[in-house]
Amino acid sequence: MTAPFQDRVNTALVAIALAGLLAGLALSLAGLAQPATVVWTAGVLPVLAALLLEIARSLRAGEVGLDIVAALSMTAALAFGETLAAAVVALMYSGGTFLESFAEGRARREMSALLARVPRTATRHRNGALDEVPLEDIEPGDVLLIRQGDVAPVDGTLASDRAVLDLSALTGESMPARLERDAEVMSGATNAGEAFDLCATRRAADSTYAGIVRLVEAAQKSKAPMARLADRYSLAFLAITVVLATAAWWITGDPIRAVAVLVVATPCPLILAVPVALVAGLSRAAHFGVLIKGAKPLEALARINTLILDKTGTLTDGRPQIVAIEVHGKLADREVLYFAAALDQASKHPIAQAIVAEARARGMVLPVPEQIVETPGEGVAGTVDGRRVLVGGIGFVARQAERPGWDHHLREPGLVVVAVSVDGALAGHLLLADALRSGTAGLLAGLRENGIERILLATGDRRAVAEAVTQGLGLDAVRSELSPDQKVLLVLSERKNGPVMMVGDGVNDAPALAAADVGVAMGARGAAASAEAADVVLLVDHLDRLLPGLEVANGARRIAVESVVVGIGLSIAGMVAAAFGYLTPVQGALLQEAIDVAVILNALRALRITPRAQPSASDAKGQSL
Repeated sequence: MTAPFQDRVNTALVAIALAGLLAGLALSLAGLAQPATVVWTAGVLPVLAALLLEIARSLRAGEVGLDIVAALSMTAALAFGETLAAAVVALMYSGGTFLESFAEGRARREMSALLARVPRTATRHRNGALDEVPLEDIEPGDVLLIRQGDVAPVDGTLASDRAVLDLSALTGESMPARLERDAEVMSGATNAGEAFDLCATRRAADSTYAGIVRLVEAAQKSKAPMARLADRYSLAFLAITVVLATAAWWITGDPIRAVAVLVVATPCPLILAVPVALVAGLSRAAHFGVLIKGAKPLEALARINTLILDKTGTLTDGRPQIVAIEVHGKLADREVLYFAAALDQASKHPIAQAIVAEARARGMVLPVPEQIVETPGEGVAGTVDGRRVLVGGIGFVARQAERPGWDHHLREPGLVVVAVSVDGALAGHLLLADALRSGTAGLLAGLRENGIERILLATGDRRAVAEAVTQGLGLDAVRSELSPDQKVLLVLSERKNGPVMMVGDGVNDAPALAAADVGVAMGARGAAASAEAADVVLLVDHLDRLLPGLEVANGARRIAVESVVVGIGLSIAGMVAAAFGYLTPVQGALLQEAIDVAVILNALRALRITPRAQPSASDAKGQSL
């Protein structure tokens, strides 16, 4: 049964139960007792039928839940003529089920499809012309045109002299990769430079991205199921209910006492209070930019023991930033940046864009460059304020500058060096890196304070880069150069220490997110595959949203448990009173309604949870999401 169809069924059932109860009450008040009984019965039967089907499905799966108590109470009430009590129970049960499905449906509405990132068509060279063809029509040997910004649709080899590719979503390597002719290109890689030709070596169904999708599907199927909070109390409460109802009937010989016990025993504090508290928690978490896809992931989030973090775009910003400027001539560092940024306005390369962004962040007004010549994958030449400027790789600039470019930075992990020459002389170097997000150390400390015992890094990037970035963070382990299936194995192996949460943002993270007890995706800029595979999505592209999300989950679960303990305690007291004949079935239903109101009001306190960890001031504009 699909989720949309189930949502419609739940909505219809609660509408039928409510209409039946109200119409029956109206007929009863008008003195029409027999028609009222018929209407109440008509309102209960569809709910009871759906409930019995759900119980049968659960039993086949080896699960025993509190739904059995609700079915017993409705059946007994109808069998012994207590149709009003049965109608009240039917409304309470269908209302609780509707609340749970509403919460999950609301959370999933904003998710895009798993394959949204993959193009549906490709541009193929054929007989001197370009044709737009479906992916399934591409055969090995076909030559495809990959425009700037396009995603490679199939695995292949580079059929042009050079290309600049963004592989961060696939491998975790944050800096763009420069490839030469005949180099292998993976499907899912994004063209970050000029257009190039790709010779297909595999069909789309056999390519890298399709393999990752299959990994996601397999991980989701093998993922350990998360039991609902309510179900963990079910067996004990079911046993108490059956013993009290049977004893009351056997000792007194009055079946109505057993019906009264069952009606009071209908686990409304579990059926209603738990979903209300958790739905409130979902709403409160969304206020802080954390989208949790339903009550089960929220419960699991509150029990996490181990956290596994991706590096690129998660622990780091995922975009190159200038970390230093070295001057090798008469110009000041600000002037070196000025000339480089002015010329790089003509390039769409991500490193060029990072240089321009840094200059504008420093308040520079950049002139329009002239006589621009860009060498793809190498650099840019042009004129700025009448002076000849070159910006690009060390070798590109060194071939034309008076001084050779220094190469000692090339040995530093994770560092990109951009050389700048002005009027034929080397002016300086801009040093760029994928910097660690600010406040990361404090965030990790806060996560440990909230129950996270182990924190690991899992990245496809090189070990030297991973260790350089995480130095001083106090991580329990660093795992580098991991493929998507190796990340899944890491998640599964860490389960021996308790429930595992995985945080990532790329296509390569999607299988591990699906395999983890709780997968968290950086949804603001992350890949659609990771957002779809995850249980939690950070709507704002800041990892520090994870801490208030965790605090809200802990608070909502604690309030739900409080509501359950108090509500079940009151229910057991009412069951004892009904067993001794102090409550009729209708009085028991009304008492249960009073208990419901109390526990629901308590559960709504989750809407006022205020995390100690508030989003940073730089994130304030993200609150509107």
